[in-house]
Amino acid sequence: MDGPGWRWIFLLNLPLAAVVVGVTVRHVPESRDPDEQGRFDVLGALLAALALAGITYALTEAGSGLTPGAVVAGLAGVALTAAFVLVEHRSPNPMLPLSLFRSRLFTSVNLVTLCVYAAFSGVFLLLTVQLQIVAGFTPLLSGVALVPITVLMLLFSGRAGQFGRAVGPRLPLTLGPLLVAAGVLLMLRIGPDANYWLDVLPAVTVQGAGMTLLVAPLTATVLAAVDVRRAGIASGVNNAAARAAGLFAVAAIPPLAGLSGDAYRIPAEVDSAFRTSMLICAGLLVTGAVLAFATVRADALTPAHPIAEPDCDWYCAPTSPPIHPDEGPASSGRTA
Repeated sequence: MDGPGWRWIFLLNLPLAAVVVGVTVRHVPESRDPDEQGRFDVLGALLAALALAGITYALTEAGSGLTPGAVVAGLAGVALTAAFVLVEHRSPNPMLPLSLFRSRLFTSVNLVTLCVYAAFSGVFLLLTVQLQIVAGFTPLLSGVALVPITVLMLLFSGRAGQFGRAVGPRLPLTLGPLLVAAGVLLMLRIGPDANYWLDVLPAVTVQGAGMTLLVAPLTATVLAAVDVRRAGIASGVNNAAARAAGLFAVAAIPPLAGLSGDAYRIPAEVDSAFRTSMLICAGLLVTGAVLAFATVRADALTPAHPIAEPDCDWYCAPTSPPIHPDEGPASSGRTA
């Protein structure tokens, strides 16, 4: 690491979080369900957290072999997951209303989310390792190498949202992951003494284009699958799916590719595992594209769906809800 140490990177989140809180308080409307008067689902939240912890620990430890600790943690995680589902089914005020998954559209888009965000997390983790250990980039340059993805999303996410509304979500939810997969396969060119302009930039540019095309329509489609009063919980479920996918991918993909422990310091081991991992991630992205094409209707964002036509454009971050004007649907358009 360059600078005072890796722990300092977490401080970068503090000013960003402060900005997000301010924007949320000022601009994001309440999505409370007026018919719900229940309590916070403490037991459900606890079971969900413990289940994720157990499964993640098991996947991480599996890279060093099936130790008793990994087996026990994995079995406990599965058992806690089953207990969570049972508790949510019986609870009068569940943290995760299972009735949401009666919607084929909601379920399918969350499955797409699991696939694509698992791939995103695997790529971002291992690409930075590959750039440093194999290609010889500094930590700072490895981070800067990914800036084109952010720039593309900032510049064109709004237009991608408009495109999704114009043609329907099936096309962007299918083409977006395929473009990202193409970018991931281009990353196979990155090896020892890789050139940023010839090897890295083309790959991250194609990946960024695919993510830009995918993200806003994905958000809109998740929210279009539910009634407007449940928009908040739908967004939360989709966000949780994305985070869980990333968590499992970071824990599972490196060991599956043969990378764990001291192997992270050996260029030849990292290079071999990186190539295997990129193929795994590309496969996840193609799976997400196939799921989207097979299960998402082209007319999913038509006015027949409660919040499919909000009075704003989708300039949203992954899994964030569209921002509606306080004045209601009769007001002039605003951007989210």
